[in-house]
Amino acid sequence: MLFSSIYFIYYFLPILLALYFIAPDKYRNTVMLIFSLIFYSWGEPVYVFLMIFSAIFNYSMAIDIHRDSSTGRGGRGTFIFTVVVNLFILGFFKYYGFLMDTVNGILGTDIKYTALALPIGISFYTFQALSYIVDVYRQKVGVQKNLLDFTLYLALFPQLIAGPVVQYKDIEDQLHNRTITLSEFGIGAERFILGLGKKVLLANNFGAVYSYVSSLSSDDQSVAGLWIGAFAFTLQIYFDFSGYSDMAIGLGKMFGFTFVENFNYPYISKSITEFWRRWHISLSSWFRDYLYLPLGGNRVRVSRHIINLLIVWALTGMWHGASWNFIIWGMYYGILLILEKYLWGDRINTLSPRIQSFYTMFFVVIGWVIFSSDSLNEVIGSLQGMFFLSGKSLINSSALYLIRTNLVLFAIGILASTPEVIKQYKTLISRNKVIALIMLMLVLVLSTAYLVYSSYNPFLYFRF
Repeated sequence: MLFSSIYFIYYFLPILLALYFIAPDKYRNTVMLIFSLIFYSWGEPVYVFLMIFSAIFNYSMAIDIHRDSSTGRGGRGTFIFTVVVNLFILGFFKYYGFLMDTVNGILGTDIKYTALALPIGISFYTFQALSYIVDVYRQKVGVQKNLLDFTLYLALFPQLIAGPVVQYKDIEDQLHNRTITLSEFGIGAERFILGLGKKVLLANNFGAVYSYVSSLSSDDQSVAGLWIGAFAFTLQIYFDFSGYSDMAIGLGKMFGFTFVENFNYPYISKSITEFWRRWHISLSSWFRDYLYLPLGGNRVRVSRHIINLLIVWALTGMWHGASWNFIIWGMYYGILLILEKYLWGDRINTLSPRIQSFYTMFFVVIGWVIFSSDSLNEVIGSLQGMFFLSGKSLINSSALYLIRTNLVLFAIGILASTPEVIKQYKTLISRNKVIALIMLMLVLVLSTAYLVYSSYNPFLYFRF
């Protein structure tokens, strides 16, 4: 089930809200857990048992680790076993097919295997479980002795399938103590509706442009058309993922939970380093806290620091998907960050802000070409076409059609990817709350109309 669906907005959510606020405080976690499991099993009823197993397993192992630590035995063996099992489950379901394809490709064999459907959200809830296990082992958080509450932490539906990646230490107290005021509920509902608008009215329309460009035959493509498609995907994935994160954060607020921010206008960045401080913040924070810093971070010699960065970014790419293009995408950013750190970062800082922005967005768009492609051949073909290396014309009738029909959409998208729109919206609220409320309701009505009359409603991060 998607947040951006009629069933969720007008059936699932109202029923849950009614039962949640009717229930006494001590039963609200139970209500949330039941509905979270229903939400998860809506499309994949079998894999809900995998998530329940993950909850029971990590809950039990954490208690063992805590007990061993308190008795002076350290719990190192149990800790390593728990981490290995979590990574094995994630690896088996996410990378088994990729591994077999790679083996067949390298050895020239034809080993048959059954492709496994990827459990939705497995990367997110596995990383959340690992953050809890690591923090219990480090004695940074207390062990959770209530299985229902721990299962709710992993299964909490607002952030279950697409994040943010919520670390246990950030939500530990909220599992037991949270209050909901009418004001906070309103802020959450507002955030949800704005996120819905970003997803449905912007991301879906940019996705339609990208799909159109992708469907063109090689003879119908042009250099300008390929750049338009790449830029459309750049805006689609931002509004798609940040919109979904806004909806998740808003839903959490409506039920008394405060989740970490996941985006901070990444497309206004002046460097690749800054971009990754603003994009998918919760994932970057997870890799920093649980991989980069334990490897030594930047407190090591230069050669070791470079290796640390390459390891982190190779694994960041792998986290996003079982395909070589994701690994290359991760390494692409790792190399760019190394170059900024040790070669040209200081020079970039001396450039004008506009040149810095152009530099950043140029490499970001190229990165999304790598990310969005289905194969290495497709990556190479797209980049050759974009840089006049495949004999394509600069512009053709298809590209001109895209420009004429989507110029306003791109202008709105560029503006909405900056803080200016929200800044003006907040100014409007301070001056006239009625008009702001009418605009908010208009976003909800338009989004609903789109969902009713359009069948195009993908969610890009659903597969991660």
